[in-house]
Formats: sequence, C-alpha cells, structure tokens
Amino acid sequence: MVTHAVEDEVFVVRVSGSLDHDSAPLLEEACALAKDSGAPRTVIDLSLADFADSTVLHVLLAAQRAHHRQDRKLIVAGPFHEVVRRLFDVTGTAGYFTLADNVPSALEG
Repeated sequence: MVTHAVEDEVFVVRVSGSLDHDSAPLLEEACALAKDSGAPRTVIDLSLADFADSTVLHVLLAAQRAHHRQDRKLIVAGPFHEVVRRLFDVTGTAGYFTLADNVPSALEG
C-alpha cells in the first residue's frame, strides 16, 4: 500500500508491505505528486515495507533524479527491513540516496 500526505511542508510517501512490479506504479504516482507538489523536501517512508525489487529501485532512482533537477531534497527513511536494505547494498545505490534511520530524523532534514 502507498499513501501520501504533506506534513510540515514535507511531502511524505508511506509504503507498507511488498513493493514489486505490481505496486511500483502506485509508488511512481506518489513520487510524481511529490515532485509536482512544490514541497521543498520529500520523504519516502519504507519502514513498513518488507520487500522491494529492482522495479521499485528504478522508481526511486527516477524520483531522485527528478528532485535533484528541481534542486529539491528526497530522503528515503527506514528503519529498513533486511531485504530492502540488501536491495540498496547489492545494487550499490545506497550512496545515491539520502538515507535516514527513521522518519522523524528525515522530517527534520
């Protein structure tokens, strides 16, 4: 499941359960809304995601590029399930994102 809301001028996308080819379009839509929101920062909360595959990684990379082009910050927040953390580590993409240990620290910036 993917939900979104604006909290203290931060666009927050919350993801729960498994993220895969079937649910990636929901995340992609939420990231597009975040990009168009004008909020200076977007937080992608993956703390309740227990699975993510390369399709999701592609969506997150595209969102990161879009935010960077607009000089806006995108933060991916945990704590991360072991499977989700491994996706970033194995693909070598952890350094491409601003990763936060938890949502409160991501909201602080």
